[in-house]
Amino acid sequence: MSFSNGSEFLAMGGYGLYVWGSLGMCAAVALAEIALLRLRRQALLREGGHDDGPEAEAGGAA
Repeated sequence: MSFSNGSEFLAMGGYGLYVWGSLGMCAAVALAEIALLRLRRQALLREGGHDDGPEAEAGGAA
């Protein structure tokens, strides 16, 4: 498929609303997931529930 100008590219042969809407929703969900993961990590760190790795469970014996 070739596009002669930017307007045709954005229209995507009549399916532009579906294509760009789907892409926008995927981007919004991905950004929301990242934001929620950061918030949860911060909450866990504030509660003192952070894990320093496998050594922390074994009492640091190496």
